[in-house]
Amino acid sequence: MNRRFFNSLLLALTAFIWGSAFVAQSVGMDYLGPFTFNSIRSLMGGIVLLPVIFILRKNTAGEKTAERYGKGGRKTLLAGGICCGAALAAASSLQQIGLMYTSAGKAGFITALYILIVPVMGLFLGRRAGAKVWIGAALAAAGMYFLCITEGFSVSRGDFLVFLCAAIFSVHILVIDYFSPRVDGVCLSCIQFFVCGVLCAVPMLILERPDLRAVLSAWQPLAYAGVLSCGVAYTLQIVAQKNTDPTVASLILSLESVFSVLTGWVVLGERLSGRELFGCVLMFAAVILAQIPKRRISA
Repeated sequence: MNRRFFNSLLLALTAFIWGSAFVAQSVGMDYLGPFTFNSIRSLMGGIVLLPVIFILRKNTAGEKTAERYGKGGRKTLLAGGICCGAALAAASSLQQIGLMYTSAGKAGFITALYILIVPVMGLFLGRRAGAKVWIGAALAAAGMYFLCITEGFSVSRGDFLVFLCAAIFSVHILVIDYFSPRVDGVCLSCIQFFVCGVLCAVPMLILERPDLRAVLSAWQPLAYAGVLSCGVAYTLQIVAQKNTDPTVASLILSLESVFSVLTGWVVLGERLSGRELFGCVLMFAAVILAQIPKRRISA
């Protein structure tokens, strides 16, 4: 199987897990505050990866440090984990808080604006996106509008917070694009979760002071969000982005909004309107367009 296509499948699986995790996040917020939920789920994600790293280390016990931690070595791995964890903590916290002041549909649309922010940021880093990627981004943005926006669009406090979340998620994608080819992906993912969990724990203890009974009551959504959404999905993202253009990766990951609607349709019995189905079609068309390889001109 072509490596590029395989990475695209991993990113699509990541988007599916994230999309289906919206139910868990929504239920979890009935028991816990945003910082508490993010802190616990992130720490769970890091803990889940520890035995995976242990097994991998046993298999590479005789290899050099560069081969075990990536060509960047331990310092680069630690720096990458801290940068990714800080970006993840900021973005996920803004998203959870923003959801308290705006509708889920508007939040889903605004968050997914990272598909447009990533190529714009990439221009400042010397990355030039092809025309088909820009067309795909525009199609995806239009698709998410039809998919998510079913009411008048206005900018509220929650909208602004979620827009900041989208900007920081764009930074997170670009940071992963920089570090993932240089370090071990599983280790990078594990470190970012512990950093995110610790950073979210500070406002959690100051502002929310979680109750143990509330945490135990929310164990199911926490387990799903921590093990699958964090431990599995974010690790798949890091591994798959090693050989994938960040703009294309952001387009595939934006399918999260499509899968969230489809999951609600299948699991919860929610019906899709014609407008929402049209949005799904545009989103998938955008991703397919971004995956079409460039034509090689023979001499």
